[in-house]
Amino acid sequence: MSELRFNPLLGTYTMVAANRQNRPHLPKDYCPFCPGSGKVPDKYEVLIYDNDFPTLSTEPEETTSGSDFYNVEPAYGKCEVILYTSDHHSSLAQLPVERIKKVVDVWAERTTELAKDEKIKFIFPFENKGEEVGVTMHHPHGQLYAYPFIPLKLKTELENCRNYFMETGKCFFAEMNKEEKREAKRIVFENKSFIAYIPYFTDYPYGVFIVTKTARGSLGEMNDVEKSDLAEVLKKITTAFDKLFNKSFPYMMCVHQTPVNSPEYGNSKEYFHFHIEFYPPLREENKIKWYASSEMGAWAAANTLSVENCAERLRTLI
Repeated sequence: MSELRFNPLLGTYTMVAANRQNRPHLPKDYCPFCPGSGKVPDKYEVLIYDNDFPTLSTEPEETTSGSDFYNVEPAYGKCEVILYTSDHHSSLAQLPVERIKKVVDVWAERTTELAKDEKIKFIFPFENKGEEVGVTMHHPHGQLYAYPFIPLKLKTELENCRNYFMETGKCFFAEMNKEEKREAKRIVFENKSFIAYIPYFTDYPYGVFIVTKTARGSLGEMNDVEKSDLAEVLKKITTAFDKLFNKSFPYMMCVHQTPVNSPEYGNSKEYFHFHIEFYPPLREENKIKWYASSEMGAWAAANTLSVENCAERLRTLI
């Protein structure tokens, strides 16, 4: 059973996908993403792979629940896996910039293609890396979800940025970039197109943001130079992460871009810029920054480390 159940308390949908209970969990003697598995070509570089256990589908099942009080919708959308390399023991940080650029190209191509479906409202590339964040397959890969709604966190960001724009006439992300440049101490790395920093307010000690310097709302708007610059920043940041504790560093990497097929956010590029948010769960080598009751149940975030010190540490590793 797969369906979208509306949560009236929060004004968003919960995706119910019972089929995902059958996913393999860290198999030790088999990987469907490796050549020879019968699931992928014998040779590939970057590969798009339809998720075997999708939460969303372009041919969703009919809904079987719901009532006058509880609204339910078919789980329409798309779930894709993006394999970074055929090398099972590699990672994004270990790939050359040229290969990471191919990953970025695929993100952009899929964003453009999936946006043609008018039922799709938000396209979300992401990566879960490490058992600490619940990864079920170690082969280096990310995923892409195309939702038929705008997820609540993204909607909250959009609304706050729009409110700031209406009050000041300024783009929130342009102003945040200026503030971080003025302070300087939270900046980790920058090149011509992007600036990476741990924002003043972030709740994860090493929660780096990578933000475009120009008015680009989505991957589909970027030129080739910008995509190469994004690949360079991703290489720098993920490599520094691995150096922090001399181990493969776990993280959630979330690509935030403007909605599609959503007239209410038609001018969102004026106030909301493409950016990537990292949520790394480690605060020390063997200590997790847990999202416990206050954080999860009340959305009252708490950061256990100084982001200024964390940024300096990452900066020295780059």
